[in-house]
Amino acid sequence: GEKLQYYYSSSEDEDSDHEDKDRGRGALAGSSIPADAELAGEGISVNTGPKGVINDWRRFKQLETEQREEQCREMERLIKKLSMTCRSHLDEEEEQQKQKDLQEKISGKMTLKEFSMMNEDQDDEEFLQQYRKQRMEEMQQQLHRGPQFRQVFEIPSGEGFLDMIDKEQKSTLIMVHIYEDGIPGTDAMHGCMICLAAEYPAVKFCRVKSSVIGASSRFTSSALPALLLYKGGELIGNFVRVTDQLGEDFFAVDLEAF
Repeated sequence: GEKLQYYYSSSEDEDSDHEDKDRGRGALAGSSIPADAELAGEGISVNTGPKGVINDWRRFKQLETEQREEQCREMERLIKKLSMTCRSHLDEEEEQQKQKDLQEKISGKMTLKEFSMMNEDQDDEEFLQQYRKQRMEEMQQQLHRGPQFRQVFEIPSGEGFLDMIDKEQKSTLIMVHIYEDGIPGTDAMHGCMICLAAEYPAVKFCRVKSSVIGASSRFTSSALPALLLYKGGELIGNFVRVTDQLGEDFFAVDLEAF
């Protein structure tokens, strides 16, 4: 449509020229690429115009973002896996160290003063429980090494009371129930001592009337039933009127706990 001669034409020529230009614009518009160009292959636009370049750039950024997010998720999974593995391994080593320390402490048979200095340790409670358990087992073994009694002995006289205390082995624990017929709690105490004598055969359980050992009437009326504990000829426990703590009707477990 290039003009070979540049001059002002008549109105008819101008009209024809306008029509030729309009037809040329229509042809160019008909051959232009649509705005919404389709993506071919791996997200690459077939449009090579400005809009195609923009679409390609957007697609590139989208793929880049998705790839970055996937890398972040993979990194998080890896970190979590490593942290769980390390934590379980460290916990196992810490538990083994605790067990080792507890065994060393128990085997050393620490004194109460040494133990009190460790109150700030985290495993104090656990150590205390195991230490008590081991000490109880040792005490039970020591009790079963001595003489076995398994009954309640009745002391007939004052001389028998003194002989029972002085002539027994120094390692033997002696529990004496001082009673008098008709005193509340006397029968319950006697029944409990029979049960405990079978359970603790290394302890010598005895009973004696207050009148036999020459106790005063005031002691008989206000202090019975009473329990005296001897070991090695020495008085190590003295409990009067135990019914104030246990009541008049109690059981062997109550006396054992007391």
